[in-house]
Amino acid sequence: MVRALVWNENVHEQENAVVRDIYPEGIHGCIARALSQHDDISVDTAVLQDPDHGLTQDRLDQTDVLVWWGHAAHGDVADEVCERVCDAVLGGMGIIFLHSSHFAKPFKRLMGTSCNLSWREAGEKERLWVTTPSHPIAANLPPHFELENEEMYGEPFGVPAPLETVFLSWFEGGEAFRSGLTYRRGAGNVFYFRPGHETYPTYHQPVIQQVLANAVRWAHNPAPRMTDVHDAPNVPIEDALEPLTQKGARLHKDGEDGFR
Repeated sequence: MVRALVWNENVHEQENAVVRDIYPEGIHGCIARALSQHDDISVDTAVLQDPDHGLTQDRLDQTDVLVWWGHAAHGDVADEVCERVCDAVLGGMGIIFLHSSHFAKPFKRLMGTSCNLSWREAGEKERLWVTTPSHPIAANLPPHFELENEEMYGEPFGVPAPLETVFLSWFEGGEAFRSGLTYRRGAGNVFYFRPGHETYPTYHQPVIQQVLANAVRWAHNPAPRMTDVHDAPNVPIEDALEPLTQKGARLHKDGEDGFR
C-alpha cells in the first residue's frame, strides 16, 4: 500500500466563489477522493492552515508520496517546513508538484533554479502529448488528450534538464510546454505535472486522475527511508579497506567533522 499525502495551500477555495463551486471539498479533497478509488493507495490530506502546515516530521515519516498544490501562498510556507520536506525527499519520499507549484519553496529548493516560465489565463484548449508512452506515469493513457480550458504555461521553463519528459503540451494560442518532468533528488523521485489551474475542473477529469494515480505509484520508493542525508563522516586511516600510511600534514582529527 502506497501512503499518499495530498497537500494544498487551500487559499483560493476560501476566497473565490468560482473555485469553491468547482472544488467544494478543496482541491486536496478532490485529488484525495480520486486517489482513494485505487486499492493500492491510501490517502490523507493536509493544508497550509494546519499546525506546521500539516507537515510535521512524524507525518512525513509516515508518507511515501507527497502531492503538492500551491499558487497564492508560496511565501507563507515556513522555511523550516520546506527544509523538512526536502530532507524527506532526499531520504526517499516521493513528491509530485502540481501546476503553480513550480514556484513552491520545496520545488525551487530541489531544482536549484529560477523555475520561471511565461503564462496566460485565457481558458484556452490544452493538448497534452504523451512523449514517453512506455513510462509508468503514462500507463493506460491515450497517445494524447485534451483539456478544453486551462491556463497557458509557455517555454522556456527555467528548470534543470529532467531525467525524462513524459508529457508535452500545446496550447490554443500556439505555445508549447514540457508538462510532465521527472527528477531524482537523493533517494527521492520527483514529478512535476503542469495542468491544474484552480478556476477549471481539471482534477475532475478521469484522464488527469489516471496520471496522478500512475505518478503516485511511480514516485514511491519502497526502500527504507534514509535519515542521514546531510552526514559527511570522516573515515579514519585505520578503517580504510586497504592499508594506508599518513603522508602529509593533517588538518582534522579522526572522527572530527571537517565541514563548516
